[in-house]
Amino acid sequence: MRAAKVFDLLILAAVAVIVTVALAPHWFTSYDPLALNLPDAFAPPGPAHPLGADESGRDVFARIVYGARDSLTIGVAATALGMIPAIILGTISALSPPLLDAAIVRALEALYAIPLLLLALLVITIVGPGKGPAILAVGLSVAPGYARIVRSQVMSLRRSEMVDAAVVDGLARWRIVTRHLLPNALRPLLALVTLGVGQAVIWASALSFLGLGTLPPAPEWGAMLAAGRIYISTAWWLTVFPGLAVVATAMVATIAGRRLSGQVRAL
Repeated sequence: MRAAKVFDLLILAAVAVIVTVALAPHWFTSYDPLALNLPDAFAPPGPAHPLGADESGRDVFARIVYGARDSLTIGVAATALGMIPAIILGTISALSPPLLDAAIVRALEALYAIPLLLLALLVITIVGPGKGPAILAVGLSVAPGYARIVRSQVMSLRRSEMVDAAVVDGLARWRIVTRHLLPNALRPLLALVTLGVGQAVIWASALSFLGLGTLPPAPEWGAMLAAGRIYISTAWWLTVFPGLAVVATAMVATIAGRRLSGQVRAL
């Protein structure tokens, strides 16, 4: 029990560090992540550059630190964006007549069957590359999965004694939905949202790696991986450290989401 509490504290501390880095990167480095310094090009990790320098002499540590803001912004914004249509469609489906419910469910299943990256690429193809389109692409891609969960939660709650009592009391349908159904249906979803942020960071980095997300020279982790892969045999630090940042962030978000999900189920 004590070990579990210590582990939870460590995860909470890791989340706090990641958020702090994203909000105040200047606290952690004095380097400008965009400033060129050609004499230091391809400098290996050392006292001057703890994680080395890239092909333009830019400090890799500074770029990773400042890149946390872009990567987390895309992850959080895409997850939040995906929740909006998910809540609307999931709630409408759960409260609709069987025919409309079946039509919405089939549409969601069709979208859910499409690989997330392929769906994101389709959105990017329509609206073009960039940070904003990456948020839109990842958000719309994760929405079908969230919508199915919302529908399931609302359907289970609509038959509960709480809703029956509200109907007997004469509450309007929209008040029952906003006061009883949605708050209780979304509570367990908050833990899944934390999991979704980690997944969204990975997908956003994948889009940037393919040149469809945040574009260079912005210090975004996926874009850094794409730029560094050319020099992987001679300057391994250009890919290893940004890759570790993506993995570590996604892992912390996933573990935090699972722990939070367990606590929600225990309530």
